[in-house]
Amino acid sequence: MFFFDSLVRVRAGTRTDRGGNTVPDWSADKVVRVPVGQLNIQPSSQAEGSSTSSGAADPTRTAVVTGWRVQSAEGTRPDITAADRLEWRGMVLEVEGEVAEWSDPLTGAVHHVEFTMTRATG
Repeated sequence: MFFFDSLVRVRAGTRTDRGGNTVPDWSADKVVRVPVGQLNIQPSSQAEGSSTSSGAADPTRTAVVTGWRVQSAEGTRPDITAADRLEWRGMVLEVEGEVAEWSDPLTGAVHHVEFTMTRATG
């Protein structure tokens, strides 16, 4: 597998709301952007589009990518969490679920991480 892809991790700053709680602050001057490299990013989810009335897939419809699977290179553990946003190829994306850390079976150290990212909707 080749690990030539990169993205930008965007992490929210914090602010105090009216109730005195610390909450994420996605204001442009509060976020922290960090480039992350040594990744392999591949399409993960595709939907064929609509079906015909008989239930068969319509061959005139184009498959649409709805997510991307990200894997880091062996021996890397990028600082990405489920709360981060990601910028890649002009899109703003979110981590779907948790970031999975895969252990090396011989040493127990982190071998690599994997996660799925989807387009941010709000």
